[in-house]
Amino acid sequence: MSNLAGTGRLVRFALRRDRFRLAVWVAVLGLVPVITANALIELYPTEAAREQLAATVASTPALIAILGPLHGSTLGALTAWRIGTLGSVLMGLMAVLTMIRHTRDEEEAGRRELLGATVVGRHAPLAAALLVTGGAGSVVGLIVFGGLATLGLPMAGSLSFGLGFIGVAATFAGVGAVAAQLTETAASARGIGVTLIGVAFLSRLAGDTSEGSLGWMSWISPVGWFGRLRPFADERWWVLGLWAGLTLALVSIASLISARRDVGAGALPARPGPARAGRSLRSPFGLAWRLHRGALVGWTMGLATIGVVYGYAGDSIGEMLSDNPQLAEIFEMLGGEAGITDAFFGAAVGIFGLLSSAFAIRAVLRLRVEEEGRRAEPILATATPRERWVGSHLGFGVLGPGLLLLVAGLTMGLSYGAVSGDPTGQAFRVVGAAVAQLPAVWVLAGVAVALFGMAPRLTGLSWGVLVTCLLLGQLGQILQFPQWALNLSPFTHVSRIRAQSLGILPLGVLTALASLLTLAGLIGFRSRDLEPD
Repeated sequence: MSNLAGTGRLVRFALRRDRFRLAVWVAVLGLVPVITANALIELYPTEAAREQLAATVASTPALIAILGPLHGSTLGALTAWRIGTLGSVLMGLMAVLTMIRHTRDEEEAGRRELLGATVVGRHAPLAAALLVTGGAGSVVGLIVFGGLATLGLPMAGSLSFGLGFIGVAATFAGVGAVAAQLTETAASARGIGVTLIGVAFLSRLAGDTSEGSLGWMSWISPVGWFGRLRPFADERWWVLGLWAGLTLALVSIASLISARRDVGAGALPARPGPARAGRSLRSPFGLAWRLHRGALVGWTMGLATIGVVYGYAGDSIGEMLSDNPQLAEIFEMLGGEAGITDAFFGAAVGIFGLLSSAFAIRAVLRLRVEEEGRRAEPILATATPRERWVGSHLGFGVLGPGLLLLVAGLTMGLSYGAVSGDPTGQAFRVVGAAVAQLPAVWVLAGVAVALFGMAPRLTGLSWGVLVTCLLLGQLGQILQFPQWALNLSPFTHVSRIRAQSLGILPLGVLTALASLLTLAGLIGFRSRDLEPD
């Protein structure tokens, strides 16, 4: 029997399972660049306006840190600058999550072993997952190419833009494939994949904002390669070979590991613990701490690093952009409230809020992971109430984001204060704005709890809510969405950098909404049966 026997049927099965999930990913990632280009036509209708923006961006590390490099002043170059980095990160996220869902998730649930007893080749599941993920990325690329070309943008630039997105998706599909072979759990594989996306973004940020000494760091980042491809600006077609080469290497590594390991096992098997559990594991909270501590430390270090980079970059904002009202308008659209520097930090704390929400959702959905892995049932079979077990994980979804926002705001405020001469004052100001994101973060955590309690099979929609908030916050006003649509995001209602007194009422309403969602989830979980798969 061929090692690829049954691949076609597995592809159809995967597409059947993910027909709604993938359709949303493809539609959003494919249409956002096109909509962004159309909006920029209205925002910058003249060549003079676009040239002024390009000149300012080129001399402002803070803008490059957030959005990536800008090559030229054409409409296509502005579109690639505005959406290229964000789109690349989202393409990578789609690829990693889709790959792991159809590889390691299947093994962990036991379905891969059942399929292996039929006429299915050894490499068929991996090949099917790669085809589905690569196909989704290719459809996104085709939509981007066709949409930008339809708007009248140059064909070569439109093609390179679409191929760049396909390259990012293919590379991170390879990352997901390798991660799925290394670990024994889907949660660990997703952690590896998402961490590598974050590393790629930080490497891109360091390389693009350096004066030359660290420029090489963009060349080791699959996210940074999109900027090096230079869509709509003398395209470097050979950069596509970097994605192709790395993808081929990663897929080859994943195939070799897959051929040599047992089904259900990982190349890096879990280390067995002691025969007897320590005192710290005698309570649900102690077990939750054991499960969440690694992620909490890693996320804290990551946000601290981003905070330092943004803090030092923020010193250039006021000097470089004080005479550019059009660029100031962009930062106002990104969430700032008063002044160019405040607008920059407003956009930064908004990003911190979204990242903290991702941690909160991950912490809450650990409940579903434990339930699906049949590890919740033994705990709940003891005297442990359901509410206490849920609360042990929910505590990290509520308090963990507070720590992340505190650390991110503190490092950004101190680093900016160190170069501006007021570290204490800036630290207090930025920390206050960062922590003010908490009620909005809690709303997203509440959505995850509500879905877990009342519709556990739909918990993946929590990530869809987060992506929606990301798009509304980063692109909503630039794309001229109506105010009612912007108000759907809880982050619309929280202050960023305070130019005026902090509104207590919106924070109170968001906190109450988060509490109601959490209560609904707890009630739902109490009244339903466990659903292990």
